Amino acid sequence: MQVDPRGQRFAALLSTVVLAVILLTGSGSLLAAQTLVFATGALLGLQYAPYGLLFRWLVRPRLGPPAELEPAAPPRFAQAVGTVFCAVGVAGYATGVTALGIVATAAALAAAFLNAAFGYCVGCEVYLLIRKFWPSRHGRLSADPDKEVPA
Repeated sequence: MQVDPRGQRFAALLSTVVLAVILLTGSGSLLAAQTLVFATGALLGLQYAPYGLLFRWLVRPRLGPPAELEPAAPPRFAQAVGTVFCAVGVAGYATGVTALGIVATAAALAAAFLNAAFGYCVGCEVYLLIRKFWPSRHGRLSADPDKEVPA
């Protein structure tokens, strides 16, 4: 599956705003909602992610077609990483370990901001590093993560 990279940056922008509001308010329930947003994209696919749906219905029709598409696997992995950080933050806020909630939320905010502002997806880069050095089920990987070498 291929995705429009503009949609990923739009989702990162919305995530940045939500995560900043969470840091300002300390709202564990809003962080739980953001966790569900990330989890939806990670588990069901980016085509079902709430912010992706907003982009597809409201923003993309006003834009021309994308210049290029990107593979969906790296941003989907990034959504899973965001889910983990936000879940840790929710646990921190829920158990009264507010510092844990703040640190986990701030880490997610930093990653979302980098994607929204500069198009640098931290989770995507981690995915590519893992794919480069971790053998797949179908053979070993070459230095190029998109090309597998038969076993």
